Amino acid sequence: MEVSGPRELGFFPGTNRGCAFKGFVYESHEGARAVSLDIDTKLLPGAPASTCSYYNGGGVFVDASSYKNVEVLARYSDKLDIQHTDKGDSESSTDRAAVVKCKVGQGEAILTGPHPEFTPSILKSLNEGPKFQNMLKTLVDSDHSRKLFLKSCLHKLGLKVNENVEMTVPRITPLYLSSHLDPSVVTSIAQEMKENLDFKGNVFEDLNDTFVIHDETENDSEYMIGERGSEKDGDIPQTLETSPDNFHEEDPNAVPKHIKIFSQGNLPDSKLTPYFNMSIYFAHLQRYFKGKVGQFGFVLGYGEVVSSTSTLMDKNPNWLRHLPQGFTLTATTQVSGRGRGGNVWINPKGVMALSVLIKIPPSQNSTVSVVTLQYLCGLALIELILSYGSDDPGLGVGYDDLPVRLKWPNDIYILKSEFFNKLSDKDEIDSTMDGEDEKYAKVSGAMVNSQFLNGQFYIVWGGGVNVSNTAPTTSLNIVLARLNEIRAESGLPPLPPYQHEILLAKFMYTLDLFYNVFKHSGLTPFLPLYYKRWFHSNQRVRLLTGGMSREVLVKGITPDYGLLIAEDVANGDILELQPDGNSFDIFKGLVYKKR
Repeated sequence: MEVSGPRELGFFPGTNRGCAFKGFVYESHEGARAVSLDIDTKLLPGAPASTCSYYNGGGVFVDASSYKNVEVLARYSDKLDIQHTDKGDSESSTDRAAVVKCKVGQGEAILTGPHPEFTPSILKSLNEGPKFQNMLKTLVDSDHSRKLFLKSCLHKLGLKVNENVEMTVPRITPLYLSSHLDPSVVTSIAQEMKENLDFKGNVFEDLNDTFVIHDETENDSEYMIGERGSEKDGDIPQTLETSPDNFHEEDPNAVPKHIKIFSQGNLPDSKLTPYFNMSIYFAHLQRYFKGKVGQFGFVLGYGEVVSSTSTLMDKNPNWLRHLPQGFTLTATTQVSGRGRGGNVWINPKGVMALSVLIKIPPSQNSTVSVVTLQYLCGLALIELILSYGSDDPGLGVGYDDLPVRLKWPNDIYILKSEFFNKLSDKDEIDSTMDGEDEKYAKVSGAMVNSQFLNGQFYIVWGGGVNVSNTAPTTSLNIVLARLNEIRAESGLPPLPPYQHEILLAKFMYTLDLFYNVFKHSGLTPFLPLYYKRWFHSNQRVRLLTGGMSREVLVKGITPDYGLLIAEDVANGDILELQPDGNSFDIFKGLVYKKR
């Protein structure tokens, strides 16, 4: 078998010819090897002169140095098994291009034949023979230089990179579960789980995760030592020996998830949760609800480092079915955060990650509710951002000047601080481009998963908000700092920065208010407010479908299924577009079918 022919992207102007080395076998590591690379340190300052990289069937960029706008960053050190030049004697050619950087339009791309992005920890789990293990040992020995090389490549593209290349993915920490304002709730949850789930001691296995339940009186270190080796009492773990047997990273989905349940009204010591104060959260929740008990947020689980708040709920139906309406998980860091299309990421500190359980009983309108619920949650989220500092949604105290907008169906975008020069800029949304610069950046995304359990729909709404992180794009507090500069010019006092605990408490309150109306009347009562907050009313866009292009005006969304309503400019046809079947680019004015 072979793959040959032109490429649509065509980032490299010439030919990539492979395999560079013999022995490649499709869907196998049989022909894999550790290849030596000679690195051009003039083009990559800070990189080592050489390194080794995992290789499995990659090619060589033929005569790469002869092309304009192409730089050869690294070359294969060993003799190749294929002709790597079409110009003269291949043996005298010094190209042997393994990694190249290409200028492509207004952007740049780095292309590579080997796999410098592969870490030994990824490969360690493969049950292969002695040849593979010898290769793995070589990769482990040169792993530091590989990381320096990869870091230099990313710097070459102008990206921000951690200076410490030995940073690892943080390990999973315990979940702390509390219903502080009514401790009996978590007590009944734990009792119901014990009675209905297949526990072995205090452990039960669900479809995706293994959970270990602990009483609040237990010392965390007593059950975390086994997971973290020598880590305890603030000790820094020793450097792992560079051997395949010891070189590993934690699989966030495979490790047990320890849950400590606080059933006596207590809360974890702030030393255990340095990045989230549960006392502040519950105090504001009580204040917003004015002492009453609502549906959302009264049972809270928090973890400093989790796999994914949505995965912990949605992928574990056995424990999900025993959780109450409004059960909420939040975290400081997710190491396997989930998004649309199977996207996975590590979110940094400063991102408010959360997932909320919403139960919808079956009825004639339940299907409609399940579909349009994402709009309601997105609207609740932007409303709390704009009314932060007030006890009631819709009552702004300065935060309503923050330039945030909804992008259909439920993402939230914010005007970048460099384009925010006066308060009126928040209303200029007709043009979202300034030359090649996109004026708005995404600060919040969400996804919805549903299951039918116990005779009703279990909806897990998962979202994330860039609250105070400085990278990789922007955050609420970055733009808020710019807003405070604008306010200072008018003699107005500065607004305090957004805080994770208060934002979360107010989101629970706002969602509770909205949902009590939504469950009876659907999305219709919220549409005027939704249109006030979004980008798209009468936005002129181009629809591409079936190879045809038509210019349309955005008119709104349908209240039953949240379909985008667009009017054809030429003939007045009314079109309805599905949010999950189309991708909407507010910057280029394009609606196109997802593939």
